Amino acid sequence: MKYLYYTSLFLLLLVGCSKSSDSLGNSQSKVGQGGSMARFAILGDYLYTVDEYDLNVFAITETNNPVFLNKVSVGFQIETLFSFGDKLFIGSQNGMFIYSVENPETPDYESEVSHFTSCDPVVTDGEFAFVTLHSGTTCGNDLNVIQTYDVTDIQNPILLEQRNMISPKGLGLYNNYLFVCDDEIKIFDISPLPDNMSFVSSISVEAFDVIIQDNHLITIGEDKLSQYHLNPDDITDINLLSTIDF
Repeated sequence: MKYLYYTSLFLLLLVGCSKSSDSLGNSQSKVGQGGSMARFAILGDYLYTVDEYDLNVFAITETNNPVFLNKVSVGFQIETLFSFGDKLFIGSQNGMFIYSVENPETPDYESEVSHFTSCDPVVTDGEFAFVTLHSGTTCGNDLNVIQTYDVTDIQNPILLEQRNMISPKGLGLYNNYLFVCDDEIKIFDISPLPDNMSFVSSISVEAFDVIIQDNHLITIGEDKLSQYHLNPDDITDINLLSTIDF
């Protein structure tokens, strides 16, 4: 498992570097793309990480010499960190916390939602946030669901839907689709929201997290990492590119 965390870190930094644009001449174009179970995110010249209790801020203007800037107490049993725009969505065993990084060195609390104790990665498109809760872990609950929240009012998230699953873990967004790691990777059309999203397809692979960048899908499992090409015109047209066994 430790190897997988380092693999995820490498992928985050790799994609973050690839998003830099020399033509813009602006380091703020750097944005890291990690999976939903990542504990770190890159936004511009800043690296954000979470430990069990805190959100930590580092300056990475000099990438070979990161500088610790600030620590913000969030809560208990913090697990995941996902960024969108100038917002950080933080998953804990007890709920989801939202922070603004409009001032990147001093993240400000926006809101939170609470649930029964359960592990919960989170992703968002800025309008809706999706949280998976799963059992069979030290998080201590029997819930296996996807929760959908309306976050258009960032200070007042509203639960819209809760859908039963087998054992959902990581998840990712691609256009109008949500990819969820369950007993296989299940794909849902979220364009009907705020009405119920609908199941459209699946990928027969066991994975606990996904990373989606442009039309490139990376799935991360306990014993292998796979890469796929996604067809933006046909969500059922998914082609396996490569697989790395651990």
